[in-house]
Amino acid sequence: MTPPVTTAHAPITPLTPTLQRVARHLANGLTPKEIAAQTGLSTVTVRQYVRDIRESLHCPPRCKPPVIVHRLFITQQVASPMADRSTPQLSPEQLLLLRAVAEHSDARDIAVAAKLAPADQRAALDQLLAKTGARDTTHLVILAHGWKLLPTDPAARSGASQ
Repeated sequence: MTPPVTTAHAPITPLTPTLQRVARHLANGLTPKEIAAQTGLSTVTVRQYVRDIRESLHCPPRCKPPVIVHRLFITQQVASPMADRSTPQLSPEQLLLLRAVAEHSDARDIAVAAKLAPADQRAALDQLLAKTGARDTTHLVILAHGWKLLPTDPAARSGASQ
């Protein structure tokens, strides 16, 4: 199977100040609805801004928030967070799953990248969330960047970004 062609290595378009503000909220783990409530913008407007951020970062059209947040950090559009708790000891398999969650949106792609059977992916992810204390996968990616567990150099990533 031929991997999908992406523009992941194309130059990143710097975010406008408005998109920067929305991106910072995303990087804090807020959903578009929560961003709208905090900023006074409509949810429709926030969703459009998230689409604009995706395009600027060359993310696939339907990628999930953890992928967008990871891209925001590795492209330095948003500063990586500081760790607010100690780094957990993760196994090599858990680190591989962590990276897969940060780089892929589709459950099957995550399982393949993490070298897991698709049927085992959910249980492994639930275990990783519990071990790290993350409330969801976006929070997991935010914590992982704070702990310096994910690469921060765009060239170091696998290039897959679905």
